[in-house]
Order: sequence, then structure tokens, then C-alpha cells
Amino acid sequence: MPVSVPALFVAACLAFYVFRSGVLRPYIKFIWHCFIRPIGVADQKSRLDEFYQGQADVYDATRNGLLRGRKTMLSLSAAHLKALRAASPNKRLVWIDIGGGTGHNIELMNAYMPISSFDAVYLIDLCEPLLDVARARFAKKGWTNVTVLCQDASEFSLPEWINGKDPKGSVGFVSLSYSLSMASLIPSFYTVLDRIEHVLCPQDGLISVVDFYTAGKQPSLHEKAIGGASKECGWLSRWFWQIWFDFDHVSLSPARRSYLEYKFGTIKSFNGRNRFIIPFIVRIPYYIWLGRPRSCDVSRACHAFEVEGGNMIGNCSPVSLKAIKGAEDQLVPSLQIGEPVLEYGPEATTIDITPPFSSFHYHIKSSWRLPYYEQPVHKEFRTFIYSFTWEDPFEDMKHLQLSSNDSMFVITSAGDNALHYAAASSPQRIHCVDMNPCQGHLMELKLAAIQSLDYEDFFALFGLGRHPNFRGLLDSKIAPYLSSSAYQFWRIKSQSFKSSFYLRGYSGWALRLTSFIFRLAGASKDIEALCNADTLEQQEDIWKRKIRPVILNPLVVALLKNPVFCWNALGVPLNQRKMLLDEGGVYEFIRDTLDPLASAYLFKTGNYFYLLALLGHYTPSSCPQYLTRSGFETLKANNGKVLNAFRLHTDSIVHVLRGLTDASLTRALIMDHLDWFTPGSPAIDEELAQLHRVLATGGSVFWRSAARKPWYNANFERRGFKVTALGVRQGPEAAIDRVNMYASFWRAVKI
Repeated sequence: MPVSVPALFVAACLAFYVFRSGVLRPYIKFIWHCFIRPIGVADQKSRLDEFYQGQADVYDATRNGLLRGRKTMLSLSAAHLKALRAASPNKRLVWIDIGGGTGHNIELMNAYMPISSFDAVYLIDLCEPLLDVARARFAKKGWTNVTVLCQDASEFSLPEWINGKDPKGSVGFVSLSYSLSMASLIPSFYTVLDRIEHVLCPQDGLISVVDFYTAGKQPSLHEKAIGGASKECGWLSRWFWQIWFDFDHVSLSPARRSYLEYKFGTIKSFNGRNRFIIPFIVRIPYYIWLGRPRSCDVSRACHAFEVEGGNMIGNCSPVSLKAIKGAEDQLVPSLQIGEPVLEYGPEATTIDITPPFSSFHYHIKSSWRLPYYEQPVHKEFRTFIYSFTWEDPFEDMKHLQLSSNDSMFVITSAGDNALHYAAASSPQRIHCVDMNPCQGHLMELKLAAIQSLDYEDFFALFGLGRHPNFRGLLDSKIAPYLSSSAYQFWRIKSQSFKSSFYLRGYSGWALRLTSFIFRLAGASKDIEALCNADTLEQQEDIWKRKIRPVILNPLVVALLKNPVFCWNALGVPLNQRKMLLDEGGVYEFIRDTLDPLASAYLFKTGNYFYLLALLGHYTPSSCPQYLTRSGFETLKANNGKVLNAFRLHTDSIVHVLRGLTDASLTRALIMDHLDWFTPGSPAIDEELAQLHRVLATGGSVFWRSAARKPWYNANFERRGFKVTALGVRQGPEAAIDRVNMYASFWRAVKI
């Protein structure tokens, strides 16, 4: 089809405007100097000057899309610096930005941490054309504490080190933004990193890096300890990007990052892909990494050293692990330095094996999460299953009789109930256990958010389930309280709080489906009316006339009966499903669950479980205890003193129990966990034997079941427990708690 004359005229005018405006001029300069103009073969400094001479004035304008992660690195650095310096706020703070070029990073940092808060800032680079831009920039800002030094990075020396003064430990912060990989700027990266390690303060020094990288598989225990979701690059990506960047004297060899992670302890690590040119096709690997000297005191973070097969609770020596007494001969010959011990027990003897410190050991602000090595089983969990907890903690509290002297063992789930127990009774220890690391990441996020945020931001995140600035909060406030693994997870899942957090995870599919069914039935307004009813009479009337016919129709019942839906959306495994079917049909189970609730608890103010299920969010008048202002303030008081009780384990229940000492617990809540076992399984007796061992005499185990009388109650009695029913459903007449989803609630006391 021929192009019209007016269209050609408009196109010509647009092209002329673009040319005259100079919009493309920086990019033309960038392409010429980076990809076309040959690089000389003179000495290192001359080569750099020649390369950047013609593009120094457009350097910042042309790198924003290419050099991703700089703002995140600086925001994280500022947050961690504030956390590190909290104990010594009057200590002198010196920042060295190595390879900082035009000073763009220093200008960006001012938005996260005022440059005036540094006693001295030094920009070190070997390229005069870029440094000229930096000098002009700082002069315009009027910063008198910033000094520009044209020096070789491997031999950098600050003016304050004159007169033979030993610079050891005199620097508080060192940053390298896309400079560690610059072979033309830092050819001897070993020397540079060794020098940084020498001058960085061992107690509260911080080193931050953002750069391109490539990496293969992570076979060593050390790399597993550091962690790093999405760190591995495919063979084609490794081959292509190493060759491509090599033309510009940028080295993406894994050796640079490997030595960095070897030399310093990892605090945070994030691996991303830059998609700015052609999304989903051109994906340049880049990483953001924060670390501290390995000489820093990590003993306070060493509550335990958890390894595959078990864990050790209590004090942990950095130069020893424990093996089962009498089994040293079998264990030691197969072990190498830094490899995990495969088994622990209550009777142990020390053997001299030095483990590689994981990123968990270099926590700055908190140590709730116990260290763990990522195992194949952990990779099976792509995200959290439960975004909320589906057991009634108010009913629990009637029977727990908690005091500040109690030590608890609970299944993590979404952490709502564990936080309720902490806010209500402040027990001295709460061990939260979950094999799914993503549930641990969620619990960590809640603890870190309580510690670092105000109530309004916290309720927006976990009450409303959405926050427009979650990424900003994560980097600038929450991150110092998170382990590196949890930070990586939430950095990748940062969109979770864009719309509704509670529609995420596997449990979110159940809420989505519920909403879809009510929309399809034209009952959305009735749902709102139900959740806003002011009296039980109104609520019961809406339930019977409008909502009940939708939920208890044959199609919905058939869907809820489906085993695939039961597991993927509701988290009900086959064994548990069989238990409830053995005592009646799905229709009867749903009827007995829901019918009593409308006349027993007002959703608007007293039953936040179903309010969330129906609306997809909580309200200030109907929410878990930790989301109320009083509960939040209790948990946050005295710098989060109550939160110090938490220890988060990423392992199976039986493995964690093996590591606990005899009679160290007084309460254990295992939810409906035992419903998942196959009848007659020897694993259940092993778990009950460990529970009996770790509970003090008179200590109690609590559980719920989909069956009115679970088959495994007899196993408790054989193990020396006295079993008592605390609530058993007798049909649709009365609810046993606010959820009423389980047919029974039990307690077993060690006698």
C-alpha cells in the first residue's frame, strides 16, 4: 500500500526534530566509542583516558538502562550502614567509592543517606575525563567532605594516611559499582580486595558491589552456605556475555566474584537479569552484593549451626560441630573440612570440624532464622503455600496457659498464631519449624517489618495486603533485619504487595476461586453485606438466604471433593482427605463447618478468618492479634524484645526435635500435621518419641484433626501421654472455634 504524502511529510519533520534536538546524540557517541572506535594499546591509564575522553559528558545519560541495580545497592548500603553504626553513632565514618568515575553514585547516595553524614568521602578512579565530570558535580553541590583522587585502585592511598599511619580498619564503607569487572581499571582484583579487607573496619565495616557476572553451578558447600537464587547462568549465556564484554576489557570471569565472596562474609546477595534492550531475549546477568569482614564477631548470630539431617540448639563454636557420641569413627573419615555432619543427637561429643560460615552468620540486626543449607527438597517449594494461618489462636490460649517461662514448638505456617502467642504471653522461646523455606521467608518478613516499620505501613502490608512502595521499604528499612535468602525471595516477589498479598501463594488460589464463584453467582454484594452485618441475626439471615445456596451447591461440593484441588488450593493431602471421608461425605463436612459460624461469631468484628476468605483482606476491627495496634506495639516495644524469643528452623519436625535437649520444651502445637501420615507409618512413632523426650514432665502437645477421633491418638497413649479431647464437632449445631474447619482439637500431656 503506497505511503501518502502527508505521512511522509510528518515522518520527515519528526526525523528533523529528533536530529536537531540532539536526543540521539549521547547514544551515537556511546555506540561510536564503545563499539566502533578502536581502543589503543598504550598503558592502562592512557587507554582509559582515550576510551572515555569523547563520551565523558554523556556517560551518565547513556548508562542508566545498562548499569542496573545501583540505586538498590546504595539504598541497601545506607540501611545497613545505619544498622551497623547504631552501636557507635559518633564513630568516624569514611566512604571510598572505587571506580566511581563521574561521581554519579555519590550524588545518588545523598537521597538515601546524606553525604554530610560521612566524615569523608573519597572517589577513586584512574580516568581523568570522568573525574573532571565528578569534580564539577561536587563543586556544584558544595560538598567539602568529598575528595576526588586519580589513583590505581590496587594502590589507593588516602591523604589522611600520611606520616606512615597504618590505615588498617580506618574505613567504614567501600563501594564498587560496575568497576570490579573492569579489567582495564582493576586488572589485579586480588590485590584490590586484599587492600579493601585491610582498611575496612572489622567491627562495622561494609563493602557493597553491583556488577555484571556469569556463574555456573554451585557445587561447593561454601557457595551453598552463601546462597543465591538464580545465580547460575546457562552455558550459552556464560559463553556469550564473557566474550561480548571482553571486547571492552570487562571481565565476567567467575573468579572475581568468587574471591569477593571468599574474602568477605556475605550479608545480602541478589542476582538479577537486565532486560532493558529486548526484554525476555537480551538478559545480561548482574548482581548486588553486600558483605563485611570475616573477622567481625559473628558469635552473637550463632544460635545454632543447622545442617542437613539435623541441627544443634544453643551455643555454637565457630571451630567445632557435634557428632553422635560413639559414632565418631563412622563420621570423621567421610568428612572433609567444611562438610556437614549428617546426624545429631542429645548425647554428643565435640569433633574439630570448621564449617563455612553462611550468610546467616553475618546478620547485622537480627538472628531469628537459623542457618540452613539449601537441599534438593527445599527447591521443590517455589513459593509459600499459606499466606494466612487457619487455626484459632484464641481457642489455643484457653488451654495453653502460657507464661514467660514457657518454651514452645510450633509449625511456622504463615506465622500468625506464633505472633499471637508472643504478643499475648511473651514466652521465653518459640521454635517455628517448616520444611518449606518460603514459609520461613514470610515469617522473617513479618518479624523484620514489625521491627523496622510504623503501624500504618505494617497494616498496609499484612492487613490490607498491599503497599505501593513495598520495594522501597524492603531496601531502605526492612532489609537489615532479613537474612540474605529471605531478602532474595522478597526482592524477586516484590510484586506480591502490588494488588493483594493474600491472593498469592497456593492458598491465594482458594481465595481467588471463592471470589470467582460468588461473582459468577451474582452474590458479590451479598458477601459485602455479610461482612458488614452489625448483628448475628442479620449475618445469619444473609448466610441462609444468599450465601449458603452458592457454597453448598453440587458443583462447588464436587470441586472441593477433587483431590488435586484439595492439595493445590486448600493444602489438604490425600491421607487427611481420606480421614474426613471415612467419617462422612464432603457435603456433610462443609455443612458442619460453615452452618454454625454465621450465628456464633460476627465476621465484621470477631471472625477475621472468614472475613479474609470473603474479602481478600483484613480490616482494623477484624484482624489477627499481631495486626491490631495494641498487638503490634507489644511486639515492637523495647526494641522488639518480645521478638527475641523466635527461632525459625528450615527443616522437618523430627530433625529439629532431634537437636533439642531433653525436657527443654513445655508446649508443642503441631496443627493438623499428623493427619498427613499414613496409618501404621513408623515415622509417626519416631516423631512422638522425640516429642516425649524434649517435653518436660507435665508439658503438653496440641493438635487438630479432620477426623473426630484420629487413629494416631493411640500412638500418643503408647508413648506415655495422657490424651484429652478439647473439642469435637457433633454436627452443624455448634462450632468448636472461630474456624471450625477441623473436626476435633486435642491435648496430650507427658506424664
